[in-house]
Amino acid sequence: MSEQFSELSEKHINFIQRQALFFVGTAAEEGFVNVSPKGMDSFRILSPTKVIWLNLTGSGNETAAHLLENKRMTVMFCSFEKQPLILRLYGTAQAIHPRDKQWQEACTMFPEHDGTRQFFELDLSLVQTSCGYAVPLFEGKKERQTLQKWAEKKGQSAIEDYWRENNTRSMNDKETGIF
Repeated sequence: MSEQFSELSEKHINFIQRQALFFVGTAAEEGFVNVSPKGMDSFRILSPTKVIWLNLTGSGNETAAHLLENKRMTVMFCSFEKQPLILRLYGTAQAIHPRDKQWQEACTMFPEHDGTRQFFELDLSLVQTSCGYAVPLFEGKKERQTLQKWAEKKGQSAIEDYWRENNTRSMNDKETGIF
């Protein structure tokens, strides 16, 4: 029931652009595997073999820590609508921070958000689709505004303090590279 592709097709791209939610999976050599849900207008397709996503401030920074040790990443989209489908993007990723030359270009691809922490660029090695027959039907009501309001209220200086307190080490006490 699954199919594999070397790159994104127009059909895959159209499917991704309709999704309001995706999941990112990473793992270091040892320790916990991390799977994070992502929403908002935070995903872009750069080419049939390259994507980028915006990472806002969160309670942890596991993805960044994992990539310093192991570049593998999986991004998963799944349809919660009538037509079932799961689409996975497998590849190797890199974090882009404000200190990196790609930062300004990445910023131009997304709406401006207080609390923008990193971007992650993923070079695809495999695209896989599967049925998704067991995924339930859901109806999205609207995006949450909680994170954006929190970041606006805090301001950039306090957000960077938060990063120092909460985002410099992973759950497995690994460096995240945020600073």
